[in-house]
Amino acid sequence: MTARATAPYGSWPSPISAADVARARLRLGYPTIHGDRVWWQETRPERGGRTTIVRSGTDLLPAPWDARTRVHEYGGRSYLPLPDGDLVFANYSDQRLYRLAEGRTPLPLTPEPAEPSGLRYADFTLSPDGRHIWCVQESHASGTVRRAIVAVPLSGAATQDPGAIRELVHGADFYAFPTPSPDGGHLAWVQWSHPRMPWDGTELRVAAFEADGTLGRPRTVKGGLNESALAPTWLDENSLYVVSDWPGWWNLYEIGLRGESPQALYPAEEEFAGPLWNLGGRPYALLDDGRIAVLHGQGDQRLGLYDPETAELTDFDLPYTDWKLQVSADGTTIVGIAGAPDIPWSVVAVNADSGEATVLRAELDTPPDPAYLPLPRAQELEGPFGRPVHAYVYPPSNPTAQAPEGELPPYVVFVHGGPTDHSTSVLDLEIAYFTSRGLGVIDVNYGGSTGYGRSYRERLRRQWGVVDVEDTVAAAQALIDGGTADPDRLAVRGASAGGWTTLCAITQSTLFKAGTSYFGIADPQSWLKETHDFESTYLYGLIGPVPGFERTYEERSPLARASGTACPVLLLQGMDDPVVSPPQSERFADAVAAKDIPYAYRAFEGESHGFRRADTVIASLEAELAFYGQTLGFDPKDVPAIELTVGRRPVQPPPAPPAASEPAAPTAEE
Repeated sequence: MTARATAPYGSWPSPISAADVARARLRLGYPTIHGDRVWWQETRPERGGRTTIVRSGTDLLPAPWDARTRVHEYGGRSYLPLPDGDLVFANYSDQRLYRLAEGRTPLPLTPEPAEPSGLRYADFTLSPDGRHIWCVQESHASGTVRRAIVAVPLSGAATQDPGAIRELVHGADFYAFPTPSPDGGHLAWVQWSHPRMPWDGTELRVAAFEADGTLGRPRTVKGGLNESALAPTWLDENSLYVVSDWPGWWNLYEIGLRGESPQALYPAEEEFAGPLWNLGGRPYALLDDGRIAVLHGQGDQRLGLYDPETAELTDFDLPYTDWKLQVSADGTTIVGIAGAPDIPWSVVAVNADSGEATVLRAELDTPPDPAYLPLPRAQELEGPFGRPVHAYVYPPSNPTAQAPEGELPPYVVFVHGGPTDHSTSVLDLEIAYFTSRGLGVIDVNYGGSTGYGRSYRERLRRQWGVVDVEDTVAAAQALIDGGTADPDRLAVRGASAGGWTTLCAITQSTLFKAGTSYFGIADPQSWLKETHDFESTYLYGLIGPVPGFERTYEERSPLARASGTACPVLLLQGMDDPVVSPPQSERFADAVAAKDIPYAYRAFEGESHGFRRADTVIASLEAELAFYGQTLGFDPKDVPAIELTVGRRPVQPPPAPPAASEPAAPTAEE
């Protein structure tokens, strides 16, 4: 065995480069069994973030076609296989629906909108007669946004006659999961309206079709103002399954249409679903014999089989620690996306009878030597007032290097976005990029995160900028108290809502010596006015409604507190971001510049909410490492130095975008 070289934490040589992290940004989504093939969508950073559709390893969508929907800006499932093997998909550049026969040019199904990307479509299902796509339509016109469930003819008639697209349901602000009954007699769907988000309260509605093809009077069969009902699936023409978080956890229920009370199939303090940021995924699927493939757990998710006959739930014995909330089943085969601390997210097919799993595609073809990968240690920390705070701790890990005796490592506190989301234990090469160089990471699922029940999720109700910051600081303090981290070398970083918490933390606490914000919210009042429709009232629940809570917004605002920023800050921003616009970062940069607080600001043309392009990922990650080296006192290897600005922010044109690229769509993952 080769002796380990002694070098300060942060300066260890590592085989994991920023380019490796960029390659690992390939994203797999929405696997579907159709016929005897498995389909999925695949987003590729080396192709400018273009998303293609793959069928059993074969690319179906040639460049420059890009299967991405912008409904809610976060999109979701962007395709639907048809019985004849054709493919319907939403194209990113114009947001129209197209039909693709293998080997042919895609043909449009929807009209060209009056405004660019003015008509968007998502959450597709085939009508019972096979002649239409039923889906959510989102229309943008003259600054207003409207949504409906519509029927789009597969004949392409709507390209010449927009009136051929028929509205089935309208009136609410948001829709999801249009689901026809097996006999075609009913339609089930989920709806909600401002100011609620889909994890606050939704309604599962059902209506019968009349003789003329219109829907009769709908009735709400589950959900309400304070109950989130999601993912309906018909059991037969008179009953259906749905996931509801009443009375406190997303559990699976059976509902009859003849007045029967909803029955919880497997009551448990576990989550069987998650927050509906993206449309088109389902967290469970029915097998031919009536068993149900379910995802469930606290924090991370396990794959199991629920048998309605015996009311037993049996987990598969598989090496995966978490599954994305997207499963499909056909016969006895289940497909989903799973991973583990040493296994990247992968499309996995599982035989329901034998339990045998087959990997069809991984987000990372060749993972690094496992010796360089940190193993997360799940911890339940004690936060303020004794409340539990969940986190994953990743110590520095490198088989070829060790620190001088007595030196404690620097640590970076990772804060996830959302904020209604959570961090997972699955292999994240971005974390390994730091830990293999001698920086520890603690990934915090602060109060408000999903995966731990509604009460944990609702700790952030009117407490955003308070509870998330307290829990983040508590996680860092726990590292100090346990003798794990150097108290003088702590950094905090986050993206989007995690960027907000980062900026709040460095303007409210003196614990951190560096802060990195990826497209973070700096001023909640202006963000509320300028952000997109889906989140336009999100802060009513997180901070408070306006008018009425203006003073609270001002008190929580990192921008208002910028003069008290306790450490240098790195700001990274996509210039085409429709969720958190560039002025959020620019105004914070100007504010710290006015107080001579060291900072760096990097803007990226063509990037949206969540960096997709390989060159952007490389540039931003190397800048972040160099920033920590300069502020936390170590010499990072093989990255360009970063210059911190003190004083007035220079006005410079942002970097030119790569040739033959187009703006990337937002991602909820950030």
